[in-house]
Amino acid sequence: MIAALPGAAGAPAPRWCSPLAGHRFDTTVEVRADEARGIVELGVRNLRRLQYHDRSAPGWTTIGRVLRPLEVVNAGLDGPVTQHRRRAMLDVVALLLLRCAEEGRTFWGWTEEEWVHLLGRDQGEFHRNAPAWAGDEVRPYLAAHAYLLGSFTGFDRLGSFQRLTPARQIFGRDRLSEELVQVRDVLAEWGYRLGRDNDTLLPMVACRLFLLNRSPHVDELSTELFDRVRRERLLPGAQMNTLHALQRAVSALGFCDPPQQGTGRHSARATGGAPDWERWVDRWHATSTLTPRTRSGIRSNLLKVGRWLQAEDPDAADPADWTRQTCAAWVAALDRMNVGDYVQRTVGLKDRIGKPLEASSKEGQLAALRRFFTDCQEWEWLPRRFDPQRALATPRSIAALLGPNPRVIADEIWAKLLWAGLDLDQEDLPQTRSGHFYPIELVRAITVTWLFSGLRSDEIARLRLGCIRWQHQDAPIPGDSDQVLARDAVCLLDVPTHKTGTAFTKPIDPILGQAIDVWQAIRPGQPLFVDRRTGEQVNLLFAFRARRISSSYINNTVIPMLCRKAGVPATDVRGNITSHRARSTIASQLYNAKEPMTLFELQAWLGTAPRSPPSTTPRSPRRR
Repeated sequence: MIAALPGAAGAPAPRWCSPLAGHRFDTTVEVRADEARGIVELGVRNLRRLQYHDRSAPGWTTIGRVLRPLEVVNAGLDGPVTQHRRRAMLDVVALLLLRCAEEGRTFWGWTEEEWVHLLGRDQGEFHRNAPAWAGDEVRPYLAAHAYLLGSFTGFDRLGSFQRLTPARQIFGRDRLSEELVQVRDVLAEWGYRLGRDNDTLLPMVACRLFLLNRSPHVDELSTELFDRVRRERLLPGAQMNTLHALQRAVSALGFCDPPQQGTGRHSARATGGAPDWERWVDRWHATSTLTPRTRSGIRSNLLKVGRWLQAEDPDAADPADWTRQTCAAWVAALDRMNVGDYVQRTVGLKDRIGKPLEASSKEGQLAALRRFFTDCQEWEWLPRRFDPQRALATPRSIAALLGPNPRVIADEIWAKLLWAGLDLDQEDLPQTRSGHFYPIELVRAITVTWLFSGLRSDEIARLRLGCIRWQHQDAPIPGDSDQVLARDAVCLLDVPTHKTGTAFTKPIDPILGQAIDVWQAIRPGQPLFVDRRTGEQVNLLFAFRARRISSSYINNTVIPMLCRKAGVPATDVRGNITSHRARSTIASQLYNAKEPMTLFELQAWLGTAPRSPPSTTPRSPRRR
């Protein structure tokens, strides 16, 4: 049987062509009797073409049909043909010819299992299945023949096999470098280490995809290919992050879709309660214009009402059936509820289960239900049978327990945290297996912003590029100007639209402006992000590797890091030290006519070179 291989003349020639393209071979699977006899008569020494190789032996003509495609593949492989490599390529030909004679079938018909058996699931298995004369250097060339002759792509089944070597042999080292450079440029611009020329992780993962796709071209990497690699787990876990970065870069180049965001550690969507009530709640959730986080919180509170209805008053599962009496029953039941009642999950509640609900929790439940009925009546979904603001008002006994609870950090602990933030070094940063995730300049800027700005964590994460402005005697100046002293210049911070108001500008300590200026000077270029609150396309200040800094980064990383460096516990008598407590501490100092500690005060108190934590003796308040 004579068959033309894919890529033969007449078909559109791709940019990369298999070395077999354009040739016509007899692809009959069965080994003929004279071919098997010729292989045996030639023998191992002649097949390997060693010192006593007989070129004129008649067997070479007899096996020409099987030998020719092997020679074409060897001639098409890329790389300098040294004596050592030529020996390995000739041994591959000898090995495949001997195996054809043993099996009675040519390599054109071998299954993936047969190729895996010959290649071995590791180096040891390869040596057990191959002749003793086949060295380690034979296996990569054998893999290239399996790929080109047998359409083999199961490289994930070969253990820790180095895919880079056969990929360079098959596709060409220069072609691979040219294709990867456009991906490296995108990743380097975003700040990825994968964008550096000395990185080997990106070529390893990219070559695995090229081999699987049977094309070395980046513009042919499809979304389906990335999804398949994840679905079938074709890469070890350590390389999945590189796969994610590679898909982001290919998506930025316009060749595939961006990777889907995983659910991470977020819990599953809450369900349960009376079915009719849940349908109304989901309808409200799909219609409300509140922020996603606020909507989700109200939905969780409303589903708790649905579970109470299912257990205590199933006839009121339809909101249209609610009356003032139903509202009064719910308010009374809520006032007597304990932690864990009518909830879907109790994970994280621990020893709080069974204790009375706090006044703030009761107020949150009532506020959610008021909002729900007010919206439904305003949208004319429900008749106005009662006034939600009056029927679901917070009882005076609960309202009396509500009030500000700033949970101020003690002066001695706050001073140590300030010292730790101002003295932050590279070795203080948390590390992954591949090193530091964020540069020290970024971490310093976030840390100092938390310590000195008095902003919420969401406001810090949403600060814009260029949010720092310097001003001297009402005239703007560059941040690095040496014409005026730093203490004579006023540093201004532009805060974006926030939880309770519009954007505004506030004066801040110059140490904060200097830290942000240092980060802005080295910040890699980042794509525009959608502001989660305003929907604008903005340049975020705290972004790296084309990712925005999470609003939970301060709680999960910065504060534990500062506590370790300062030698203070992450919990005090008022609870865990969280991002909002810095805001409370600064606000309380101002309320009590005590100015927040400045850099100059802290250095004067600690000494000019603060290398150790301050003492626990609190400073006396300084009146305005």
